[in-house]
Amino acid sequence: MAEVEAVAAPGAADGAPADRAAHGRRRAWALAALVAASAVLNSAFALLRLHAFRTSTYDLVIFDQAVRSYSRFGAPVAIVKGVHNGFGPGFSVLGDHFSPILAVLAPLYWIHDGPGTLLVAQGVLFALAIVPIWRFTERRLGAGAGYCAAGAYALSWPIAEALAFDFHEVAFVPLLSAVMIERYDAGRRGRAALAAFLLLLVKEDMGLLLAGFGLFLLTSRGERRAGLAYLTVGAVATAVCSKVAIAVFGGDNDYYWAYTSLGPDLPHAAVHALTHPWDAAAEIGSPPAKLAMMGLLVLPLLLLPLASPLTLVVLPPLIERMLADRFANWWAPHYHYNAFIVAALVLAAVDGAARLRRSDRLRARVRLRGRLREGLSPPWVPAAGLLAAAIVAVPFFAFGALGDPALYRRNERASAAAAAVARVPDGALVEAANGVGPGLTARTRVLLWDWQPRNAPWVVADVQRRTFPFTSVAEQQRRVAELTASGYREVFSRDGYVVLHRDGPDPW
Repeated sequence: MAEVEAVAAPGAADGAPADRAAHGRRRAWALAALVAASAVLNSAFALLRLHAFRTSTYDLVIFDQAVRSYSRFGAPVAIVKGVHNGFGPGFSVLGDHFSPILAVLAPLYWIHDGPGTLLVAQGVLFALAIVPIWRFTERRLGAGAGYCAAGAYALSWPIAEALAFDFHEVAFVPLLSAVMIERYDAGRRGRAALAAFLLLLVKEDMGLLLAGFGLFLLTSRGERRAGLAYLTVGAVATAVCSKVAIAVFGGDNDYYWAYTSLGPDLPHAAVHALTHPWDAAAEIGSPPAKLAMMGLLVLPLLLLPLASPLTLVVLPPLIERMLADRFANWWAPHYHYNAFIVAALVLAAVDGAARLRRSDRLRARVRLRGRLREGLSPPWVPAAGLLAAAIVAVPFFAFGALGDPALYRRNERASAAAAAVARVPDGALVEAANGVGPGLTARTRVLLWDWQPRNAPWVVADVQRRTFPFTSVAEQQRRVAELTASGYREVFSRDGYVVLHRDGPDPW
């Protein structure tokens, strides 16, 4: 690893052992308070959204059903995913994304069985990444900078947007990626390797993060053998998980193929990219929204990641998304995808700031100006800038909703949704509009209300606002008319929510 700049707290190194111990305890308590505050903020924000009916069946109910299945010692079956996407009611989510690490959340469902458990778990996991970020920063720029960098991560827009898009397997990635980088930096190679292995259990393409870490290590003398190992393991694991494991669990290897401009499959796309590199380069910037999103990743970090080779860690997973020509949400800021790389980018920003401080050119410039002290500013200043930028960006992204009174008290629409949900009995099979499924999943079997007749005894529809997967409100209204014509009767209607019921056997 590259040489680091150690910055000791004034008086800490030279004080008595008792003073050093007291200083360490104060740091530990301050760090614990920061983690706790972040966890509370994350969890409260997510739970308020759940209470206000701002969450969605796709994807919160999918993960809720899968983890509930794990908690009952079964395969991670999500009937809502299997039925809507044509895989069948017994579909395992391991055939969608290879995320066996979700099983570690199953015991939490023995305490509280419901989607709120996942939202709190995600909030806590995001907050725990503060610890390795602080440690990494403290070694380079000092403890004060560590708190600032950790705060910048906690308030960053990728974390806020991930929390606003319910729950996903990304919950594990900031913590594990930060631990992998920080522990390797600290010389704890075994613990870094363990974190890397756990990353491979999060999602089928997380090997790309390992490959990126390998690229970073290849830039450091003495680390190239390890870099080659990480690069190789990451590439092989991605190929095996994507092309073998997904199929083993009943999925379609090409379900998420999004590179049709380069080729119909990976071999053809790879050959095209190698033989026509300008086509691949052009795809990275087409549409221009991709460039805007990449700018959003580094601008709040004051462009500091560009000064660090640690940014290579995020390059493979970022290219994976930017080369796509389908799934526009992959390059949009308002989803969870950027949370996969935000912790590594914050660490790269810290490393970039430390490298700039060590620049011989900068020090020579300082001497020419007659300044004798080292550097242009105290070491915590760049990290304070990161924190200030994160705070400035807060109102423009998901955490800005914390200023919306309707988040804390249900408005008329949310109250109507709660009343509609209450009409469905416990244990029933129900086709639910995307926005109301999370309110039902803890006590019913939820299917997504879509354009296909599922013959569930209960339907909760929305005929006022467009809801996934429909393309218009008119289409939703026609769907309700079809259901009533086929024998369903309306038992509730208020503010656009309609509850339909018909007697008959449960088809699933």
